[in-house]
Amino acid sequence: MGAGMSSSAALCVGSAVTLAVASGFYLESRELAQLAQHSENAWVGVNSGIMDPLVIAGGHHGHAQLIDCRYLTAEDIPVPANIVSAILDTGTRRGHVESAYNERRTQCVEAARHFEVASLRDLDQATLESKNAGLSDVIYRRARHVVTENERTLRAADALRTGDAETVGRLMVESHESLRDDYEVSNRPLDAMVIAANATPGCLGARMMGGGFGGVAVALVSRERAAQFKKQVADRYTDITGLQAHVHLAEAVDGVLALPGDG
Repeated sequence: MGAGMSSSAALCVGSAVTLAVASGFYLESRELAQLAQHSENAWVGVNSGIMDPLVIAGGHHGHAQLIDCRYLTAEDIPVPANIVSAILDTGTRRGHVESAYNERRTQCVEAARHFEVASLRDLDQATLESKNAGLSDVIYRRARHVVTENERTLRAADALRTGDAETVGRLMVESHESLRDDYEVSNRPLDAMVIAANATPGCLGARMMGGGFGGVAVALVSRERAAQFKKQVADRYTDITGLQAHVHLAEAVDGVLALPGDG
């Protein structure tokens, strides 16, 4: 919990499925995701997005998902068989409510209002650069992160479609730099973990995960180097920070499933 691995979204989606099955009715993945998001937004008080519950509800084995958050659609994109994900636990934790997570969301709304768009997804880099007069440096950098991150996501999807894992890795490195410098949601342990991962043989690229301010990073790793990477990156991180890392190798699997019980 608190590691940036979407544990709260998983709990919400899993609980909704359990209650639905016990009550004898069916919810499709988009309905599940919306209910989970609403419970966190309206009851817990965290302005979390739809990505986590949507992929938890509707993910598919061996595939990444390109999610359109406006229309709640998700396109399955195969993950190349020669790479695995490494979950890099820094040993630090954070809480969304106590962090600046909600503040970042508010800043993005302010930026969208300045550029007179419904959402920053409607903003391109040319408009960002030509119409930022009067915008504070902080709000400008928040908007720049979102605009460039959306572009990186689309480029990463294109790269995965062609099996170009190296490009995806480079985009992950750029993503972390933007999260660190423009969105300012990283911290020293996360930065150290990303540095350690990127310096370890077999790593294609790494970035922080989740809402930031602690928790875990994720790296794309060559499958043939994964076992060595797991130990080497943990040792390297400890050398940098003095903290103990926990590294888990992971693969994309199906989303939430209701398994039949006895009887």
